[in-house]
Amino acid sequence: MNKSISANRPKRLLSLDIMRGITIAGMILVNNPGSWNSVYAPLRHASWNGLTPTDLVFPFFMFIMGISTYISLRKYDFTPSWPTFRKILRRTVTIFAIGLAIAWLGLFLKGIHSGKAVLDAAMNFDQIRILGVLPRLALCYGIASVLAVTLRHRWLPVLVVGMLVTYTVLLLCGYGYEFSERNIIAVVDRCVLGEAHMYTDWIDGVPVKLDPEGLLSTLPSVAHVLIGFWCGMLVMGTKDNDKRVQSLFIVGTILTFAGFLLSYGLPINKKIWSPTFVMTTCGLAASLLGLLMWIIDIRGHKRWCRFFEAFGVNPLFLYVLAAVMSIILSRVPVAYGDGSTSLHGWIYRAVMLPLSGGDKMLASLLFALAFVGFNWIIGYILYKKRIYIKI
Repeated sequence: MNKSISANRPKRLLSLDIMRGITIAGMILVNNPGSWNSVYAPLRHASWNGLTPTDLVFPFFMFIMGISTYISLRKYDFTPSWPTFRKILRRTVTIFAIGLAIAWLGLFLKGIHSGKAVLDAAMNFDQIRILGVLPRLALCYGIASVLAVTLRHRWLPVLVVGMLVTYTVLLLCGYGYEFSERNIIAVVDRCVLGEAHMYTDWIDGVPVKLDPEGLLSTLPSVAHVLIGFWCGMLVMGTKDNDKRVQSLFIVGTILTFAGFLLSYGLPINKKIWSPTFVMTTCGLAASLLGLLMWIIDIRGHKRWCRFFEAFGVNPLFLYVLAAVMSIILSRVPVAYGDGSTSLHGWIYRAVMLPLSGGDKMLASLLFALAFVGFNWIIGYILYKKRIYIKI
């Protein structure tokens, strides 16, 4: 983790920071309801095939990460040198390690809460989930970055198409659209990682060891980041914002329509990161970025977006902070009524439920909004002090 404090921060495209901030705020919001049993439909992931607003926040962030990767590697002139690879390796390992540490912390506090000795609770490595959001970001960043500095950029679209076609064939031949343990994604993870290190998903009360950030689905996720990287070339290849917006809308429209049309045979599915999910979400992300660029950078309407800028300039730090806070809130015991609950449960029941007039759905949303707001306060303090923590 590298902390840099600079009063002379380089000028950057504000719309990129705002979209990054929107996605981070969205990820924190949907990951932290007051009660998982009381969540409004738009704030839930699709149970299997399909797409909800919640399903957009993570892929949107990965798309923006692709653009940021282009901007970052441009400083090295995309040269496959030791300094370039050292930067890529350091950031990849750091993000992956933080993801593992968060998974370990959750199991550690769970063990302490259940009465285990500290040492026993700490030695939980045989149960730790290896993959997850941050490990996926790390792997996709690392692989996409290496490809970006070792291949001619004109071949990247061909590579993306090849990845998505290959993955489509694997899904169709390996029960990839079936929610079962014979799904090729589950099979690969089970063989490489082992069931103890996999995520257990539930659909209609049925548990299946099928990781939504599995090893095999990293392939289309890398393609996802490379599409963002290619859009970064379009955005940074000209200083004319009108041309930037036009290019983003063209790419966004083509990808979105292609994804929805192909979804009739290849369903859009986040849990397996299907090729149509890649195309549709990248298309929508490109269009949203184009819209934000038109509103913010061309029309100059900036006052409304200051809230998201605080998230956008320290995105991964605030995401990690929120993840750690969420784990702590869910594990700190608090006396409540005739028994006890977690600090999370106490805030939801004793504070948010009365505020909502007993409406559980609204109380759950109020908790999530309050959680986002608390993290924003920390992000805003860092933003005002011009402290930028890079992970």
